[in-house]
Amino acid sequence: MLTIASIKNGVVIDHIKSGYGIKIYNYLRLNKVDYSVALIMNVYSEKLGKKDIIKIENNIDIDFTVLGLIDPNITINIIQNENIKEKVNLHLPSKVESILRCKNPRCVTSIEKYMPHVFHLTDESKGEYKCEYCEEILKVEVDYLWNF
Repeated sequence: MLTIASIKNGVVIDHIKSGYGIKIYNYLRLNKVDYSVALIMNVYSEKLGKKDIIKIENNIDIDFTVLGLIDPNITINIIQNENIKEKVNLHLPSKVESILRCKNPRCVTSIEKYMPHVFHLTDESKGEYKCEYCEEILKVEVDYLWNF
């Protein structure tokens, strides 16, 4: 049996879709930090079958919008004195700015490089967003988030 100790103060990112933990680990650049981090992959879960977990022995700022795009089922636990101080359940954000990029070559964001890319959630079940300017529909896929 694998045993990972609890953390005193920090963050636990739980219920990560199996295989996505390493993507979040890399996105948060946790390989560059000087405090303890545990990436646990393929843990048995009644709810998900398998899941990944990241335990961070430090309080860090996390962009919930990006993590919600990566996996809207993630739970973030803020740990203080070995107890859960706060629990945040993520979801797909209703508005996303400067994270996704419009693929329409006729969109104003393709011509005017200073314009922020703004998208609004149109279909939560499909993970589809619509560009605020040209109304191009973009389906969010995790691999797309890593290409820019």
